[in-house]
Amino acid sequence: MTSRAGTLTGERVYRIHWVPGTDTLRGICHCGAERLAEEPVELWEWLLAHPQGHQGPAVPVPGPPRRLAMRG
Repeated sequence: MTSRAGTLTGERVYRIHWVPGTDTLRGICHCGAERLAEEPVELWEWLLAHPQGHQGPAVPVPGPPRRLAMRG
């Protein structure tokens, strides 16, 4: 996989992304585990507590909002 210019890579990179159209944040650990939450502090505590809490069930990844097709 290629990375975008300016994107950090490595063994200890943590990411928090906003899920568009929601008040939800997605935390992604360097090990690939993911978690959804509405509070950034909750995600950072989870990420930095590695590996505690990373064995839970997989987080469903929400897709982009569905748009209704307009027919004329």
